[in-house]
Amino acid sequence: MDSNFWKNKKVLLTGHTGFKGSWLSIWLKKLGAELVGFSKDIPTKPSLFEVAKVSEGMISITGNIEDFAMIQKVVKENKPEIVIHMAAQSLVRKSYEEPITTFATNVMGTVNLLQAIKTAGSTRVLINVTSDKCYENKGTEKAFSENSPMGGYDPYSSSKGCAELVTSSFRDSFFNPKEFERHRLSLSSVRSGNVIGGGDWAKDRLIPDIVNGVSKRTPIQIRNIKSVRPWQFVLEPLFGYLLLAQRMWKEGKEFSEPWNFGPDETDCISVKGILEKISTKWDDGFSWKENTRDNTHEAMMLKLDCTKAKKRLGWNTKLDVNETIEWTVNWYKEYFKKSDMKKYTENQIDRFTSL
Repeated sequence: MDSNFWKNKKVLLTGHTGFKGSWLSIWLKKLGAELVGFSKDIPTKPSLFEVAKVSEGMISITGNIEDFAMIQKVVKENKPEIVIHMAAQSLVRKSYEEPITTFATNVMGTVNLLQAIKTAGSTRVLINVTSDKCYENKGTEKAFSENSPMGGYDPYSSSKGCAELVTSSFRDSFFNPKEFERHRLSLSSVRSGNVIGGGDWAKDRLIPDIVNGVSKRTPIQIRNIKSVRPWQFVLEPLFGYLLLAQRMWKEGKEFSEPWNFGPDETDCISVKGILEKISTKWDDGFSWKENTRDNTHEAMMLKLDCTKAKKRLGWNTKLDVNETIEWTVNWYKEYFKKSDMKKYTENQIDRFTSL
């Protein structure tokens, strides 16, 4: 990755107050980007956005991606050269409770942003962050490639499949690589595995559930304990997004397409496996019990084929699942010790970059 590339680049990041958005905001600021963030709110209390003081050194705008007039105004006034779209309703269980909000945010929010960028004409690189759950999952052990069909059983997964179709339609209709010299915009979508890392407090996610159980010294309620997921440290896919953006800028029409960013197959393990590994990292350990009541449908098996990113971008994961867990647990330990979490988070980014 070329750190000089990002200096003074005008970057718009939607969803900058979320877990992944906060990590990426910190990294982009360290790289010298002129960063504008656009988010509906701060989604959790506590949040990485607040404890790491992410709003410092950037423009942070509160707004709803469903409001076309507002996102159009933000794009027109700030003229971003690079846009990374992360704003989303990102929880599977919440999508069952709020399907209208989920589809409105994840589908029409994407349409609104793409149309605003199309109208403004100032952007050269646009990356839409969707999900590994966008694929039609029939429960087999086969890893999904970028050409696998879209699907989605639950509203969240379906909405991300729809967002992929929206992205493909805008690329074919308005930003076709065959006509790149006319529009000069490269449009990609990215699908990453289950990210874990410090600063995640989202409801109904494994690591926050564990952290809450440890802090309260209560047994952790675990759903779908046999489910297998592609676990990876939060900086792994973010590194992929940054690397992809650079190539899209320099060779736009050659990289305007979907991309997978996930761990090696050896790091695709069960929820139970993650629990057992994490329990060895806490001094006092913790206990859990399986909750089989009122569980909504979730796929039991999910793996990504990332051959394309490895061959064409030179991207590879740097931490295996054991190192990922160690880095994550260490972050929360520092948080509970009331350390300077802005500094510690930046230090983890520096350590990761050195790899």
